[in-house]
Amino acid sequence: MQFEKSTFKYLQDLQKNNNRDWFADHKETYLKAQQNAKDVFAEIHLNLQKHDEIEKSKMMRIYRDVRFSKDKTPYKAHFANSYSRLGKELRGGYFLRIRPGESFLAGGFWEPSKEDLFRIRKEIELDASEIKDILEEKNYKKHFGGKFESFSELKTAPRGFDKEHPDVDLLRKKGFIATKNFTDEEVLSPNFIQEVDKSFKALRPFFNLFSDILTTNLNGERII
Repeated sequence: MQFEKSTFKYLQDLQKNNNRDWFADHKETYLKAQQNAKDVFAEIHLNLQKHDEIEKSKMMRIYRDVRFSKDKTPYKAHFANSYSRLGKELRGGYFLRIRPGESFLAGGFWEPSKEDLFRIRKEIELDASEIKDILEEKNYKKHFGGKFESFSELKTAPRGFDKEHPDVDLLRKKGFIATKNFTDEEVLSPNFIQEVDKSFKALRPFFNLFSDILTTNLNGERII
């Protein structure tokens, strides 16, 4: 099981012809490419279930919501899938996007709730050593460069936190995400699914620690 060159070719053509008439004229090609992506995402889901508990797998729709966007192109020129971990105790989620020239996977906490973000920040304020240990972990550094990404960050420490805190760079984050980019050649290789699974496995220490933080208070007592 792997991504086919024809699937990539369709996405490349869609990037150049992102309009409803072209999409309608090539609907059959789209359906074949979509099925290929579904099959690959399903195989990745099966692999994840071998070492994690996944509550939901969701393939993103190709249709864009253009109501509030300056970009009025009607379609996403990529295929993407998210995998949510099970329940309140296993936090975090996995994500994979396939787009020619811009493919990547990610995992972590995109937009944590206000309560979860506050709890993470309080942990950082008290003692960020375990979180920083994750960033230095050999396998995490290999796959994710030893850092957390964030969809946005504050310019200074959040309200109520010390602006001079030694870990203010972590306190400023509004999300905690690990990302890894792939070349087109890597995506089209026969072992791509296995490489994705290796990267997802490398997230487990990160997920385990944050799940523990979000299910306990600052005294380490279980709250769920």
